[in-house]
Amino acid sequence: MEFEPKWIAWEITRRCNLKCVHCRSSSELAIEGHPDFSFDEAKRVIDDIVSYASPVIVLSGGEPLLREDVFDIAKYGESKGLRMCLATNGTLVTDDICKKIVDARIKMVSLSLDGAKAETHDNFRNQEGAFDGTMNAIKLFKEHNIPFLINSSFTIRNRKEIPEIYKLVKGLGATAWYMFMIVPTGRGEDIMEELIPIDLYDEILEWHYEIEKNDDELLTRPTCAPHYYRIVRQKAKEENSSFKRRNLKFSTGGSKGCLAGQLICLIDVDLDVLPCSYFPKSAGNLYKQSFKEVWEDSKLFAEMRDFKGYKDNCGSCEYVNVCGGCRARAYAMTGDYLAQEPFCNYIPRSIREKE
Repeated sequence: MEFEPKWIAWEITRRCNLKCVHCRSSSELAIEGHPDFSFDEAKRVIDDIVSYASPVIVLSGGEPLLREDVFDIAKYGESKGLRMCLATNGTLVTDDICKKIVDARIKMVSLSLDGAKAETHDNFRNQEGAFDGTMNAIKLFKEHNIPFLINSSFTIRNRKEIPEIYKLVKGLGATAWYMFMIVPTGRGEDIMEELIPIDLYDEILEWHYEIEKNDDELLTRPTCAPHYYRIVRQKAKEENSSFKRRNLKFSTGGSKGCLAGQLICLIDVDLDVLPCSYFPKSAGNLYKQSFKEVWEDSKLFAEMRDFKGYKDNCGSCEYVNVCGGCRARAYAMTGDYLAQEPFCNYIPRSIREKE
């Protein structure tokens, strides 16, 4: 594959009005030591990126709507030819915010929905009224014809609601639904015991396969679950089917599981370039290096792109080129980002044949 930056999440603030149990950056309303960069700095970073590539940029956080200049950043990126998107928890969305989203020509907005009912979502988000805020944001987006997708994060706390959340999302008019399998970083480290157990992982992914195969309206994707790409191929082969997967027009277009440091990355509020949103190890810093230098010369990125260097089962697996294992989960749970995917129970063919 060609390692070209197709999609960049950009943490433009670490401040947030919620305190979610799984937050990768441990965001809260007041953050010490990680101040927002200036608008001039934001323009410099955009100029740097467009001199080298033309990725989708997702303005994220924290909660990006807490920055007064969020729409100035979006407009500047759009004026440079970038496809600008926005990731929000939804609770701060108003009619005026929607008008600004339209005016800034933001291409897509993502919202969080972690429960089929208010009690579950609010518990996950540590904020009473968060569910109602998301529902109000969806209502306003539909009134303003703003395309939106929904992200849902899962642990054992809310896994039983997965089918109900899917049905709810399908009825809300979303463009896509992304089912996130939690990676324990940030505050997520505090709920390690709540991670989806390994014996349920494939069961959930096989359920998702049936949903994706039979739903030609709502685009669905499991996220941070790269072994789904193995399951898709196994199932299609078993069924002798020519199941064709659809892509969101603002996605990476990649047909591989883990894309961290390969087609995607995160730029955090300190302008460190990380492999993905859940991988807290810097490949370089945009105060000191150009984006091109980080993307092309980083030792971390080079190691992640060398699939032959992956260890244990992942390194021996015939599906390494389409799956790769979650490098962030390997790093979070073993301290080694080249280790095998901790939540995959597949035994590679080469190992089975030796046994």
